[in-house]
Amino acid sequence: MGFTIGGIRDIREMRSGARRRSTECTAVAEYTGLWGWDVAPGVTAGGRVGGAGTDTAAEIPAGSTLAEVARAWSHAPGAAVLLPVGRTFDIIDVAQPAGSRALVRLERMGLPLGPVMATATGRAHFFVAPGACAELPELLYRMGWDDANLDLVAHGRGSFVTAPPTPGVRWLRPPCLDTAAEPPQARLVLGTLAYICHRSTEA
Repeated sequence: MGFTIGGIRDIREMRSGARRRSTECTAVAEYTGLWGWDVAPGVTAGGRVGGAGTDTAAEIPAGSTLAEVARAWSHAPGAAVLLPVGRTFDIIDVAQPAGSRALVRLERMGLPLGPVMATATGRAHFFVAPGACAELPELLYRMGWDDANLDLVAHGRGSFVTAPPTPGVRWLRPPCLDTAAEPPQARLVLGTLAYICHRSTEA
């Protein structure tokens, strides 16, 4: 019994799909088991922040093993990998060009940094300690940036961010054991981010 071209193509697509699922499960298990993050399957990708398209009832809790993740993810093949915001971390969201420049400067300054992610929509997400979203107006006021035109916002509890290996999303600074579960306070990175964003609007 021979294979048709279409049959070979179907087999390749099945294998490709299996590899994608394996990559997703491994990444999700790393998020839950190593970094201590909850994960939710999403019906849409793209790095969008918000609750739309998420199945909170299907959330995979922090501490789940690879086997537990594989069982859960088998019910959501091809789903975007979503991380709930406001539990272990909040997000400071800036345009990716400004975020990349700020990241270089922050690393040169030797400041503590959490993970930083590039989204499919051209944004950079800086992971900071929970509470940053509520504190942002006061922090910007204290730093003298409250009346500046900044392309900078914070996201907190109730929001979700799309994470790798969802297509179009990648790490600019991957998670590490030192800061994944306890990212830095927003005040440590906010001044540099605000300055770079301000310079970007003037250019």
